[in-house]
Amino acid sequence: MSRYITVSLDKRGVSGVARLLDDAAPRTCAAVWDALPLSGQVFHGKYARNEIYTLLPGFTAVAPGKENTTVTPIPGDLCWFSFDSDDLGNPAYGYENTTGTGTTGAIVDLALFYGRNNLLINGDQGWIPGNVFGTIVEGLDELAAACQDLWMGGVRGETLSFTRRD
Repeated sequence: MSRYITVSLDKRGVSGVARLLDDAAPRTCAAVWDALPLSGQVFHGKYARNEIYTLLPGFTAVAPGKENTTVTPIPGDLCWFSFDSDDLGNPAYGYENTTGTGTTGAIVDLALFYGRNNLLINGDQGWIPGNVFGTIVEGLDELAAACQDLWMGGVRGETLSFTRRD
């Protein structure tokens, strides 16, 4: 039986429904599902292209590791990335805090890809594969329009939220 989550841009009042890919990424899906609800400041991708994401302090005792990875996510993909503040500390990344998120230890990046032609490569670190753990099955067009507005209008004050759909 499939599990579903709602992915929302709260200030803009836009959301979509995603199906978790439990068969392809069971550890990642379990880690996200067990931690829901999750919410944080949204950022727009700088390198990957058509991506929005939030950075959260690590919320699992053990990271899920690599499963169902990609470096070329497609529209509607939800991806998990694991970092630490040293990975994100370069001021060129544009975070207000040059130590990334200001956290120590693990940082989880939960991302939504809303358009085509994405490539997960970073000039400082090289290839950054992500775990594809979900796919948007409802509301992608509305989310994509809101994501484009984030790109053109700015992300300040907006949050990206993930909640269970029972």
